[in-house]
Amino acid sequence: MNLFSVNLRQQLEKNGSLDGLQEIRLKVNKPVILIFSDREIVLNIKMTIEDIRATINKISKYSIFAFEEDVKQGFITIQGGHRVGITGEWVFENREVKYLKNISSLNIRICREVSGFGKKFINHIYKGGEILNTLIISPPKCGKTTLLRDLSKIISNGDSPLNRGFKVSIIDERSEIAASFRGVPQLDIGIRTDIYDNCLKSKGIILAIRSMAPEVIVCDEIGTREDFESILVAYNSGVSIISTIHGNSEEDFYNKLRMSNLNTSMEKIFRCILILSNKNGVGTLERVKRI
Repeated sequence: MNLFSVNLRQQLEKNGSLDGLQEIRLKVNKPVILIFSDREIVLNIKMTIEDIRATINKISKYSIFAFEEDVKQGFITIQGGHRVGITGEWVFENREVKYLKNISSLNIRICREVSGFGKKFINHIYKGGEILNTLIISPPKCGKTTLLRDLSKIISNGDSPLNRGFKVSIIDERSEIAASFRGVPQLDIGIRTDIYDNCLKSKGIILAIRSMAPEVIVCDEIGTREDFESILVAYNSGVSIISTIHGNSEEDFYNKLRMSNLNTSMEKIFRCILILSNKNGVGTLERVKRI
C-alpha cells in the first residue's frame, strides 16, 4: 500500500478485505481496476500522469535506471516478489528495445505463495524413486506456474511421498516461478534449489547442467526450437525436466514441435503429461498421460 498516493490508499481501504486480489491496474486518465480471483472492481478514482510517476518513483526507490534491463522486458520485480508490468512509449534501435519513456500504464500483479498446491500432482510425476520428465499443458490463468513452484519445493525438500530430496535448478526466464528480487527468491522453492533468474531457458538449461549438477530442471513456457534443443541436451545428460507449455491439449504441443522444424521424437522424452484447466477452479487436472 505504501506504493500509492494517500488518495488511492484510502480508496483501496474503503473496499475492505483485499483477500484474493490478483492485480491492480493503473492507467493515465482511467479509473483504477482491481482484479480478484472471482470478480473485478472499478474504483471511483482516476490516475493522473503525476500519480503514475509518483508510483514508479516509489516502486524503483527513485532510481528507475537501476531497473533498466527489467524495464526493457516490460516489468519490474519488487521486494516480496510482486511484479509490476509497465508500458508507455517504447523506443527501438536496430529492432531492439532501447528504452521506455512516457510511462502510461502499470499492472501490479500480487505475488502469493500457494503452499501444498502440488501435493495432488506429485504422485503422477514420481515413480520408482525418480522424477519423470513431465510436461504441463495449460491455458493462461490455470495455475501452471504456481504448480511448477510448489512441485520444485516438494522435490527439493524431499517431502512425502518422495524418499529423498533432489537437486533442482529453476530456469526462471521471466522471474515468475521464484519471484526473485535482486537475484534472491522471494518465495519458498526448496532447500536444494538453485535459481537462474531472468535467464533464457535455452542458455540456462545448459549453464545449469555444466555448473550446478542438477537432478531436476524446472522451466516455464517452452516453445522455441532453442528451448527444445536444450531439453534434448538435458535428457541426454540424464537430467529430469519439468516444464510447461501454453495450450489446451497434446495437439498444441505437437503443433509447436512442427513449427520449430525440429526433426526429433521430442514427444517421447516426456513420460508424464498433465493437462490443466480452471473448469472446477484453478489447477483442475483434466487429464494425465504416462508413458
